[in-house]
Amino acid sequence: MKTVLVPLAQGSEELEAVTVLNILRRAGIEAVSASLDGQPIRGARGTMLIPDTSLDEALKRSFDMVVLPGGQPGSSNLKADARIIKLVQRMAAEDRYVCAICAAPSVLATAGVLDGKRATSFPGSLDPFPKVSRQPQAVVEDGKLITSRGPGTAMDFALTLVERLAGKAKRDEVETGLVR
Repeated sequence: MKTVLVPLAQGSEELEAVTVLNILRRAGIEAVSASLDGQPIRGARGTMLIPDTSLDEALKRSFDMVVLPGGQPGSSNLKADARIIKLVQRMAAEDRYVCAICAAPSVLATAGVLDGKRATSFPGSLDPFPKVSRQPQAVVEDGKLITSRGPGTAMDFALTLVERLAGKAKRDEVETGLVR
């Protein structure tokens, strides 16, 4: 079974986090949410989320993919956590999937994994990173780096993740069940 880590910081965008976790789980993929501080998460819009585990516990495992939800101050909190930067760098170096949505692609850029790569983000989030080739699409793939624009693109993003990990047939099956 494929495994995905979804780190959650205080102030993460709950629509993005829950959509990614829900869609991956519908596809039979083991999606693990992990709190940076080991506490329940108060999302960017005030919704409380109860993570599956702490980041320290999750980092004892290996994952096929990491997905960073955006939101503020969630993205800034992810960016400030040395464990997240190291994880992103390691997974990219190991040619595993490294994914982010909304403002969180700035975390990937801070880690240096988007240098010379195509990516998208919430408008303005990648402006401080001139080495990133910013793209306008809802979801942008550059090898195993997958980025998306924001809450409104979360479902397309999550379905793309399913397709990369479980194939087009599984994506179609999950999407049909969503009555899109």
